[in-house]
Amino acid sequence: MEVTQQQAPQNTGWIEVVAGCMFSGKTEELIRRLRRAQIARQKVLIFKPRIDNRYSSNQIVSHNTQSLESIVIDKAEDILLHAKDAQVIGIDEVQFFDMSIVGICNKLADEGKRVIVAGLDQDYRGVPFEPVPQLLSVAEYITKTLAICVVCGNPADRTQRKIANADRVVVGAADSYEARCRKCHYIPD
Repeated sequence: MEVTQQQAPQNTGWIEVVAGCMFSGKTEELIRRLRRAQIARQKVLIFKPRIDNRYSSNQIVSHNTQSLESIVIDKAEDILLHAKDAQVIGIDEVQFFDMSIVGICNKLADEGKRVIVAGLDQDYRGVPFEPVPQLLSVAEYITKTLAICVVCGNPADRTQRKIANADRVVVGAADSYEARCRKCHYIPD
């Protein structure tokens, strides 16, 4: 749900979460919202975890190649070092941060900032991917994005890992993952 001026809280901050599977347009939606804030001449800061270097080392980049300059950080606490004067904070690939990101997002919202995060809500096994579920519970606005299942064409809300690796976090794109629906998703051995 897009937050319009009529719906936007007044004299307070808030948290928006854009969650879904890979290839569902999460980063594209984050970029769209951040660009609109920039057009409105708001002070926008964008953060990404250093681990996500798939398309660029210093930009958030959607799978359809839209991009925005970002600040690359190693840990969630680094956001607080930069965010003092920002009105709008964007955080991509939020699932790569530890649980401290929840408190940091709350702190920023409590300071009157609009905080927009995007991330996977489930891992490749279909298990909730922390800290996204916790962010969903404290967010004022939630958008669930869906992709298209590459097997049957149904709406997809799962990320299918195509490579053999049991680690929960394996950074990759179309070479390693694809979108699947509930029926076509399976947990690899």
